[in-house]
Amino acid sequence: MQMLLSLSIALFAGLMLSRLAKLVKLPAVTAYLVAGILIGPYLLGAFDVKGLGFVSMEDIQSYSILCDVALGFIAFSIGNEFRLSQLKKTGKQATVIGIFQAVFSTVLVDAALIGLHFIIPEQLPLPSAIVLGAVASATAPAATLMVVRQYKAKGPVTDILLPIVALDDAVGLVLFAVSFGVAKALINGKVDILSVVLEPIVEVIGSLLLGAIMGFLFNFFERFFHSRSKRLAMSVTFVLMTVALSQITFTVGGVHVAFSSLLVCMMLGTVFCNVCDFSEELMDRVDRWTAPLFILFFVLSGAELELSTFQNVLVVCVGLVYILFRSAGKYFGATISAKATKCDPNIVKYLGITLLPQAGVALGMAMKAEALGSAGAIVANITLFSVLIYELVGPFLTKVALLKAGEIKPEGKVSARHTFLHSKKVH
Repeated sequence: MQMLLSLSIALFAGLMLSRLAKLVKLPAVTAYLVAGILIGPYLLGAFDVKGLGFVSMEDIQSYSILCDVALGFIAFSIGNEFRLSQLKKTGKQATVIGIFQAVFSTVLVDAALIGLHFIIPEQLPLPSAIVLGAVASATAPAATLMVVRQYKAKGPVTDILLPIVALDDAVGLVLFAVSFGVAKALINGKVDILSVVLEPIVEVIGSLLLGAIMGFLFNFFERFFHSRSKRLAMSVTFVLMTVALSQITFTVGGVHVAFSSLLVCMMLGTVFCNVCDFSEELMDRVDRWTAPLFILFFVLSGAELELSTFQNVLVVCVGLVYILFRSAGKYFGATISAKATKCDPNIVKYLGITLLPQAGVALGMAMKAEALGSAGAIVANITLFSVLIYELVGPFLTKVALLKAGEIKPEGKVSARHTFLHSKKVH
């Protein structure tokens, strides 16, 4: 009863706050995150009334399966942006920009934090500075996708944005694995070539291969059904199965093999949308079905944000340096590479701003970094602080950038209810 009540209150809070957000012209994603904070452990949950809010971080973690599934569907939807017909136009530009802006952000944050390390070596160890640089490369696909969907954004910036956000995951994984290996070597005094070089390559290639296999299997079994409802059910089945399989880990000859669920599910969507002739209609139906799941995902993400990080002055100061240099890295990295690849002027001007949101992938990296001990704890706290700021501000900035680029039409007053009543009168 408590779980169902908590979920229903999470959905209700997210939906009602999205109405308030509409009045002040904020994206719905921001409203969902704020709703999570309000019913989380630091506000409503602090009254310790189970069922009326999330009373602790452990309570929120008990719903982690919902977040895993939601991220799987988000990645599956982003895979739909890698249609070959579209990639022929933007593929080369998206690849160059996606890699360059991620690497540029890492280099810029590394330079700033390593410099800060020499000023406060005790408070900011060198391994923490190096790992935080890699964390800076990651962009949140979920928040970006939700803003694009909510405002039905269309145009050159939107077309190139989602493939770049998807590429971020692959580039970020490699950068993080290399930085993590270097940090570990600095702490232990020995370099592990397997963890620095081989394992990140294996993870990326393995994830893409698993996603491709699942995509072809999905396409094969989908053809046995003709009704829309059963095809939708098969779509849900394969996304759930892919999320589950992507969590398998094993060791081969001393090499630790793991998969990125985001990359695997993106590849599932990419293969399916390119080999199935009715994929576009089916993707549209999946998007409608997952709307409540996405709301819950963002409300839970908001509830999970650690407001206690504000109490630590060091975390706030280093966090602000991290945010400043990561933002500069994303903006100038995207601008420089967009100019170099002769992109549309709007892409050069506004793309960098849309790449600021940061959440799931960065938090996953921060959790892995905790294996570094006290240096990892610093990484985790600074990442939590930056995610809190980026998740609240990032979606709004993405909306502003797309609005300035002319890819979001001004919001009208028409609602689904009025549209339905009008269509009844016509018939």
